[in-house]
Amino acid sequence: MRPCCRKWGVKKVVTDGVERPLARLSNFLQDSSRWDEFTFRPDDIVISTPPKCGTTWVQMITALLVFQTPELPAPMSTLSLWLDARMAAKRQVFADLDKQTHRRFIKTHTARWGLPIAKGVTYICVGRDPRDVALSWDDHMANVDRTVIGMKIFAAAAIDGVDPPPLPDPPPEDVDQSARAKFWRWVLDDTSPTSVSSSLLATVDHVQSFWAVRDADNTVLLHYDDLKADLASQMRYLADRLGIDVPTRQWPSLVKAASFEQMRSRPSMTAPEAGLFTDDAAFFRKARKAAWREILDNEQDLRGYNERAAALAPAELLAWLHRS
Repeated sequence: MRPCCRKWGVKKVVTDGVERPLARLSNFLQDSSRWDEFTFRPDDIVISTPPKCGTTWVQMITALLVFQTPELPAPMSTLSLWLDARMAAKRQVFADLDKQTHRRFIKTHTARWGLPIAKGVTYICVGRDPRDVALSWDDHMANVDRTVIGMKIFAAAAIDGVDPPPLPDPPPEDVDQSARAKFWRWVLDDTSPTSVSSSLLATVDHVQSFWAVRDADNTVLLHYDDLKADLASQMRYLADRLGIDVPTRQWPSLVKAASFEQMRSRPSMTAPEAGLFTDDAAFFRKARKAAWREILDNEQDLRGYNERAAALAPAELLAWLHRS
């Protein structure tokens, strides 16, 4: 089993009176060191998920619980800011968060090992079958506009007066782009979770950082499949954990607004960082549930995947993630 991610700690911080290492997630898109300078409010909500595990879905659910109306006052990318994304200047993100008067719910793809744990703040993580994550990540990368992202990152760095991050190396021209090859590259990628956007290692490592404290009062651990199976009960559970009272008459409209169908119908309001995709509505394409079976279609491949996963996380966590 891979040692706990705490071995990547690079800085000591005091959270809840306990000193612990705080690692830094740093890649072309993200810089979690921004959290070092952020001032929390006691009722803040941090939505910390691995990519393609339901981040936008939980942002929407949280927004509906906070505002208690299907008609949100602004697009999701304005209501729930992605604090450590390099696409917006740090000074602007902090200023926008400071101006928010509603209960703040902040997006991040930084695992718990990179987040200050502040008193009164609730941290939400979502797990999902990593095999589904791999295919969803492939769809996502095919839809993002890399040119727009790069322009935003360089413009934000200029505003903050810092050097932009180095451009990522382009993939070799002769690399196999078949669905099977991309799936296995994602599964076998051994890049540290502190510097990669998505991989099997990064996904299970992120969830494990919350799994280890899943019974803590400040931690809410959800599963993507539970949200799909019974959205209403999961929304009620989250409301209870956040201490939010919702009038009975409001629930039907809020649950309906949190459905993928409703979110897909309003991509300008619900898509994360609208404008970064070649097709905003495609961001909410129907999840390819268990489509991985077309790739892991023989005993040898299934055994190879299971052995790889078993080397990265404890069996109890893997059973919870893969229960579909």
